[in-house]
Amino acid sequence: MVFEGSSAAISHTGKVRSNNQDSGYAGANLFVVADGMGGHAGGDVASSLAVHRLENLDHGYPSTMDAQASLQAAATTAAGDMIRAVKDRPELAGLGTTLDAIIMVDDYAVIGHIGDSRIYLYRDETLTQITTDHTFVQRLVDAGRITPEEARYHPRRSVLMRVLSDMDADPELDMFVMPTLPGDRWLLCSDGLSGVVDETHMLKTLRLGMAPGRTADGLLRFALDGGAPDNVTIVIVDVGGQHPLVSGTPTIVGAAANPQGIVVPAARPARPSWLHPVRQAANEPTHFEPAADYLEELIEEDHRRAVRRRFGWIAGLIVVIALMAAALIGGYAWTQTRYFVGIDSKTDTVAIFQGIQQDLGPFSMSHVYQDTDIKVTDLPVFYQSTVQNTTSASSLGDAQGIVDRLRASIPTGKTP
Repeated sequence: MVFEGSSAAISHTGKVRSNNQDSGYAGANLFVVADGMGGHAGGDVASSLAVHRLENLDHGYPSTMDAQASLQAAATTAAGDMIRAVKDRPELAGLGTTLDAIIMVDDYAVIGHIGDSRIYLYRDETLTQITTDHTFVQRLVDAGRITPEEARYHPRRSVLMRVLSDMDADPELDMFVMPTLPGDRWLLCSDGLSGVVDETHMLKTLRLGMAPGRTADGLLRFALDGGAPDNVTIVIVDVGGQHPLVSGTPTIVGAAANPQGIVVPAARPARPSWLHPVRQAANEPTHFEPAADYLEELIEEDHRRAVRRRFGWIAGLIVVIALMAAALIGGYAWTQTRYFVGIDSKTDTVAIFQGIQQDLGPFSMSHVYQDTDIKVTDLPVFYQSTVQNTTSASSLGDAQGIVDRLRASIPTGKTP
C-alpha cells in the first residue's frame, strides 16, 4: 500500500560550514534524515551511504514487522558500507552519521533512530519530540543531573553515545511503531535545526498550516536567523490532510544529492573532535563517537564539577551564616552594655535589668542583673508608674543611682 500524503525535504549548508555533510530523503513511503560526521569528507560519505542504502526501502510492506526488519537490515548494511569505505580510504577512519527514518505502513509509522537528529510529531496543534537523543548530556538529563534547559547549552551537548559508523558492524537503532492519523505532520531534522530553533518557534511555524515545502522554508529561515552554525536538513511528512502530493518523484537533498554519486574528495587526515561548539570551524567533524574510557572520564569530570559547585554553594552559605552569626553576636554583645530599671514580675520588686527592653520574637533581649528589696507597692504612686514603664540607664552605675533615688522616695516607716 502506498502512503497517502505529501512531503518535502530541504538541506542547507548553513552560515559557517563550507560543505554539507547532511543528507535527506522524502519518497513515497520512506523519509530519512542523516547528519554525517568525520571531517571534511567523511561526513559527506557517511550520510550519503546511509541514504542511498535506505532508499531501496521506499515501497509498500505487508506488515510493520517486515518494515522494521528491513530498516534494521539496511542500517547494518550501511555500517558495512562505511567499514569497506574506510578500508579503501584509511583517511576516512572515524566517519559516521546519525540516522532518523520513517517507513509508512498503512496507518502506522515505523521509526528507526540513532544519534541526535530528531523526529517530532505535530498533532492537534501540539508538538511532541518522539525520539531521544543518544548524547552524553541526554544521559545526564535522564539521570537527573542536569535539566533539559541546561542540556541545551551544555558544552558537550553534541558528544554522541551511539551513531551509525565504521566502528560498529551491528548498530543498535531505537526501533518502534506508532499509529498515525490523518492530519498528523511528522518533522525529521538534523541538530542544525533543533540545536538552534527551540520548540516554541517550531510550533509557531507549524501552526501556520502551510504546505510542507513552505513550512520547511519557514523553519530553515528561523535556523538561518539564529546563525545556522551547522548544516540544516528538514523533512516534513503530512498524513492525508489538505496538501495533495504534487509529485511522486523522491526528493534527495544534501550530500546524497550529488549528481555524480558518492564522491570522496581528497581530504586532510581528520582530527577527531569530541566537542561540537556552536561556532566550530566548518571543516571540522561535527560529531565524534568517543571511546568508553573517555566517556567515563567525562562523567567523572562532570561529577567533580558538580561536587565543586556544591561545595562552592556550601562554602558561600557557611560564609553568609558566619557573617549573620557574627552580626547577631556583636549585636547581642552591644545590648549587654545597656541597663534599665523595672519590675521583677516574679517578686514584684524593683530590679536592674541588663540588655534592652525590646524582644526579638520569642527571645528576650534582657535579663535581671540585680534584684532589690524595694517593693513596688512601697513606692509613691508617681514612682510606681515610672518603674512600671521602666527607666533607661546609660550605665550600670546610672542604674544603681536610679535605684538609690527610688529607695530614698519611700515614705518614712516603709523603708526596707
